[in-house]
Amino acid sequence: MEFSALEIASFLEGKIEGNPEVKVETLSKIEEGKPGSISFLANLKYENYLYNTGASIVIVSNGFVPKKEVVTTLIYVDDAYRSFTRLLNYANHLRSKRKGIEENAFISETAKVGKDVYVSNFAYIDRDAEIGDDVMIFSNVYVSQNVKIGEGSIIHSGVRLYPDTVIGKNCIIHANTVIGADGFGFTPKEDGSFEKVPQIGNVIIGDNVEIGSSCTIDRATLGSTIIRSGVKLDNQIQIAHNVEISENTVIASQTGIAGSTKIGRNCIIGGQVGIIGHLKIGDFVQIQAQSGVNSNLADGAKVYGSPAMNAADFRKSYVYFRNFPEIVRKLEELEKEIKQTIKE
Repeated sequence: MEFSALEIASFLEGKIEGNPEVKVETLSKIEEGKPGSISFLANLKYENYLYNTGASIVIVSNGFVPKKEVVTTLIYVDDAYRSFTRLLNYANHLRSKRKGIEENAFISETAKVGKDVYVSNFAYIDRDAEIGDDVMIFSNVYVSQNVKIGEGSIIHSGVRLYPDTVIGKNCIIHANTVIGADGFGFTPKEDGSFEKVPQIGNVIIGDNVEIGSSCTIDRATLGSTIIRSGVKLDNQIQIAHNVEISENTVIASQTGIAGSTKIGRNCIIGGQVGIIGHLKIGDFVQIQAQSGVNSNLADGAKVYGSPAMNAADFRKSYVYFRNFPEIVRKLEELEKEIKQTIKE
């Protein structure tokens, strides 16, 4: 699709300097710009490319003053990087947007399907499911009974949504993720075996959540496992039953969160972090990669290590961890000297 500078400036609420009628049909890096493409300049170390780029349109931030003559059309916005990201998202939406029910998809007669929905071949939508407007469901997705998917959400190939799962608006769930499987609940018996505790709750996911591929989010024993709006999960993350993750928290790959732990909003959790069950993690907490968290964390805490401790203290302590063999050697030498002095 082609868009003029005028249309793009209107979309981004920007101001044009140059030809408002010039049209583009693709996006590019500024150093690789060609006629018919649009690029951006956010980092001024790339400024020299602006004067030679072949891109037809370049997005720049308000206040930018070119040092040389610029041939390309400029669109001034509050933040060039954010505006280009917004444009990328829009272009990606247009490129991937599909509508219609394909021939080999199955939709139960009791399911409710909204307008402009796409359901790919071999997707299965079970009874009493509710699919909102503009949802896209790709091949080999299983949507179980009573599942609700909010408008504009995208469910990629191979995802499994167990009964009663609720997905909010404009969510993206990547391939092979499983949401709503039984939580890991067993009670020990006198003979040493384990009896399964029925997991009869569900999973609720808020709006604008993105979940990476091959994640597992377990249904609650009672009540709900809750992922609130704006949360972003990387690939291969395990979230156990009755966990709650608050707004705009981001979690990197291979992290595991045990049952009933509550995580606050705007937290940043690195890869391969392990968090034990029944903890309360405050708001704006930062947990560095490969940390093991076994106690509650207050708002704003920054921790590292296993068991996790204050990150600054850990870094200071690491100097001694690293030099520990040499410290031990010196202590042993000192001990020998003391013993020799006592003998004399």
